[in-house]
Amino acid sequence: MRKIAILGSTGSIGTQTLEVVRNYSEDLKVTALAAGTNITLLEQQIREFQPELVAVWKEENAAKLRIMVADLPVKVVSGMDGLLEVAVQEKSDILVTAIVGMIGIQPTIAAIQAGKDIALANKETLVTAGHIIMPLAKEYHVDILPVDSEHSAIFQCLNGERHKDIDKILLTASGGPFRGKDKDYLSKVTVEDALKHPNWSMGRKITIDSASMVNKGLEVMEAKWLFQVGIDDVEVVVQPQSVIHSMVQFRDGAVMAQLGTPDMKLPIQYALFYPERRLLPGKRLDFQELSSIQFAKPDMEVFRGLALAYQVGRQGGSFPTVFNAANEYAVARFLEKKICFLDIYDILEDCINQHKKIENPSVDDILATEQWTYEYIESRWKFEHSH
Repeated sequence: MRKIAILGSTGSIGTQTLEVVRNYSEDLKVTALAAGTNITLLEQQIREFQPELVAVWKEENAAKLRIMVADLPVKVVSGMDGLLEVAVQEKSDILVTAIVGMIGIQPTIAAIQAGKDIALANKETLVTAGHIIMPLAKEYHVDILPVDSEHSAIFQCLNGERHKDIDKILLTASGGPFRGKDKDYLSKVTVEDALKHPNWSMGRKITIDSASMVNKGLEVMEAKWLFQVGIDDVEVVVQPQSVIHSMVQFRDGAVMAQLGTPDMKLPIQYALFYPERRLLPGKRLDFQELSSIQFAKPDMEVFRGLALAYQVGRQGGSFPTVFNAANEYAVARFLEKKICFLDIYDILEDCINQHKKIENPSVDDILATEQWTYEYIESRWKFEHSH
């Protein structure tokens, strides 16, 4: 019986993780959950999965939830202390980090130090703190199991292979809803346009990140840390059908690819049962029906976020944090219709150009850099009007 704690249980990855638990209730048990503001859904999850410990971000929501679940033997905690309590809970074996944002860093570190394996779905953790997380995981002998479909694919392709035989990592991208479009087109797109992803159903922020291809940039930086390769050893390949989830090229020229239908439950389930593969119900790839798979080069001139990600990935230090924080802030403003789509790239570039690098940032430095980024954007950009 594997005991699971989940950070971000009411989000897209969190709810799909619970579906996997539901399919394998005899082998998986939820011991702790953490969520942001959706206490209505969280109450349902508590009633179904009976965790002993639950965290919500705001104390006022925690107080409401305590009343809602007063009939159950569950402890409800709040704030960062609450997240940390969930992360290090003694009963759990593995922590699923499906929380969005840099808020995921400290709980991930705490969980590693407590000897928990990490099923990692929080991009920001490795993008901003990979230099802290990876050595720590090694020191505490814990597994970092990627839940992202692309990183899970690479992880699967490397299974049983020797690290020194990797030539390069081929990270696939669908290209999102604006694949093949030019800057002129992007200057006029709406929030609604950007939220229409052709293949995946995901949370709002990550869907915008897919449309801007900033998401792929974050994944490139993540891959660098996860698989211990140089940033330029990760090549992005546009594969519109999202059938090939990613590939690895080896030094003898062999390329291994992992294929499947676009279903996030596959990487989630793989991480939870690794190294075992369990039955996952659902549609299978039908190669007769598929008939062809297309490939293209990403357009880094139009989708400048991807080019900027490579730039900050090479610069290292505190630059990836600035990139990540500026993007988080800009996407939030775009979703509020306060800026237009291309402003996201301008804000990113502006922050990167103004930042003074911290070579080997501590967690405190990372959080201070995040704060600096937000304050810089607020001082420089005015968000009253909608474009």
